[in-house]
Amino acid sequence: MSVISINNLTKDYGNGKGIFDLNLQINSGEVFGYLGPNGAGKTTTIRHLLGFLNSDKGFCQIDKYNCRQDSAEIQKTLGYLPGEIAFFEDMNGMEYLKFIAKLRRMKDFTKMNELIAYFELDPKGKIKKMSKGMKQKMAIVSAFMHNPETLILDEPTSGLDPLMQSKFVQLILSEKKEGKTILMSSHSFEEIERTCDRTGIIKNGRLIAVKKMREIKKAQRKIYSITFDNETEAIAFAKEPLDIVFQNNHRVDVAVSGDLKTLTSALDRHPVIGIDVVSQRLEEIFMAYYGGENHV
Repeated sequence: MSVISINNLTKDYGNGKGIFDLNLQINSGEVFGYLGPNGAGKTTTIRHLLGFLNSDKGFCQIDKYNCRQDSAEIQKTLGYLPGEIAFFEDMNGMEYLKFIAKLRRMKDFTKMNELIAYFELDPKGKIKKMSKGMKQKMAIVSAFMHNPETLILDEPTSGLDPLMQSKFVQLILSEKKEGKTILMSSHSFEEIERTCDRTGIIKNGRLIAVKKMREIKKAQRKIYSITFDNETEAIAFAKEPLDIVFQNNHRVDVAVSGDLKTLTSALDRHPVIGIDVVSQRLEEIFMAYYGGENHV
């Protein structure tokens, strides 16, 4: 069952900027990654889902509520982390969190306190004196503390150090086990690889691919970096009917997708000193879509 539904959504700012004829369904209990560089249309999509913008055409829904007409109803329960965070900076952290809790009519503060401890957040200081990372932790706690069933997260780990980024990934995996529905816009390919069920790639305001993560991983090429005893053997091996991506001195890199029979047969004919394996990363797949129109 779809929790988030985007139907022919269009917002044209002119000069090719905006989003155009977006169609996307995000299912209950799914973590969906939304990838694209700055200006591709990720935040514009999210602003429509929050009811902040009027579309030129099409509409979007969350839990059968129209995102523009019923935005107040949606925001009562939605967990939202904006890409550009604005706080009441004269408040201290705890005052702000309690203010948000009051708006949401929260009665149970257990999860809020657990998240404060988990992210090692000190909420006693003035927000205006907090670092970027500390403010990001505040935003994460604010988005998750009322235990929402649906969350929309725009660049959620911006400003976090690697340890806190890893903790955030574990939080997403924990929420996923509880059946939460999450749309996550991110530049972090590792974040998407580790947490998402499917990923959408947006280019120039158009959704150009939606892939299941298991399909992406299955389709990933492996690069075998093979070292030979001497350059002559490396050159001879590079003439085999393989997808050679690099050859220099004693080393040859071969790309393989699927069956290894051709590679293993070629290896039998040459003296090999060592083999290293490097999987193609999601980032490389993403860049293939942005490498030219032939990939669209």
